[in-house]
Amino acid sequence: MAAPEEPELSQAATQTNGLLCFSDLTGLESMDQCRRTLEQHNWNIEAAVQDRLNEQEGVPSVFNPPPSRPLQVNTADHRVYSYIVSRPQPRGLLGWSYYLIMLPFRFTYYTLLDIFRFALRLIRPDPRGRVTDPVGDVVSFIHSFEEKYGQAHPVFYQGTYSQALNDAKRELRYLLVYLHGNDHQDTDEFCRSTLCTEEVITFLNTRMLFWACSTGKPEGYRVSQALRENTYPFLAMIMLKDRKMTVVGRLEGLIQPEDLINQLTFIMDANQTYLMSERLEREERNQTQVLRQQQDEAYLASLRADQEKDRKKREEQEQRRQEEEKVRQSALAEERRRRTLEEEKERKSECLPPEPPADDPESVKIVFKLPNDTRVERRFLFGQSLTVIYDFLFSLKETPEKFQIVTNFPRRVLPCLPTEEQPNPPTLKEAGLSRSEVLFVQDLTDD
Repeated sequence: MAAPEEPELSQAATQTNGLLCFSDLTGLESMDQCRRTLEQHNWNIEAAVQDRLNEQEGVPSVFNPPPSRPLQVNTADHRVYSYIVSRPQPRGLLGWSYYLIMLPFRFTYYTLLDIFRFALRLIRPDPRGRVTDPVGDVVSFIHSFEEKYGQAHPVFYQGTYSQALNDAKRELRYLLVYLHGNDHQDTDEFCRSTLCTEEVITFLNTRMLFWACSTGKPEGYRVSQALRENTYPFLAMIMLKDRKMTVVGRLEGLIQPEDLINQLTFIMDANQTYLMSERLEREERNQTQVLRQQQDEAYLASLRADQEKDRKKREEQEQRRQEEEKVRQSALAEERRRRTLEEEKERKSECLPPEPPADDPESVKIVFKLPNDTRVERRFLFGQSLTVIYDFLFSLKETPEKFQIVTNFPRRVLPCLPTEEQPNPPTLKEAGLSRSEVLFVQDLTDD
């Protein structure tokens, strides 16, 4: 059983050695990425290295790699700009001697590390896979960064990766993402010699938003899984392109301050037309929205004016209706009052005692002068009450509704109607009337 295992062990050792060689030549730190690239080229190290160098220079692959490399292609026609700083290769006899001496140790280290990580993943899942406090992860990284490198650094975005994307999209700004590899050998030098230099701080603070997190934190690990970095330090430039947030540039490896500024400037200049197009399109949408809003406001104002006109028209119609109803009710009331008055006059006329003859010694001839200058003459008895005179005049059509009877000389008003002081009006004789009298009817209707 031992004989068949020897070729397999020999093949595994050869592949591991090839992985280490490919990693040294290309600067890729991810063994998984190195393995995928070598498998695509049938473990031909020379072909894989040449293809990798072609990719770094922006030349299409001559070995036809699969087109589904994550975040390497922005659209079907444009590739993401990628700039990778490879670690220096061995030079001279001393360099190659040191490399060959350290190769077995490195082979053993990476082999044991891969076995340990694989076994650890079998025992328990990676705790970084569960993001429970993304903001806390970012704030914790900023605090640890300041404790180690000081307060002089670019302004970190204190929020989640998604919030940074949303703000960059809303403000139409570039977003630079920095993934901090705690254990990488170039991280410390990059932070001290590049990221915290004055020229880089000024450039980043004035030109873009800057979001950073450690890949040892769940939030940083989640972003690392999305961006698929190959080595550290890792920077990704993101912007709104074709109406979606897109990675337009990747910078990997230990890059110097001047080179970093030049590469970022190149990426920004190359994509400025897209950003300007987005700004113009957004301004156009905003103008369209403002115009639509103004049209809506004008429509609402016109609608309110029409509603106000309709309301006033309804109020005027209601007021006219009420006035007409009031007039109609007044006319009906006047008609009822007139009929009641006529009925009362007829009743009074029917209740009057008969007129005494002219030769009756107890008779009194009275001539009444009405307000319309007409005269009415009738005879009454001395013993009759003044109420009879009042009822007679009331029964006449020419007599006003309210009136009083006045003597000429001396002028006095005859008490024809009962009062509280005099419930029974006096008779004609008690009132001092003679056998022939002229009495005046005074209209009291206006009073």
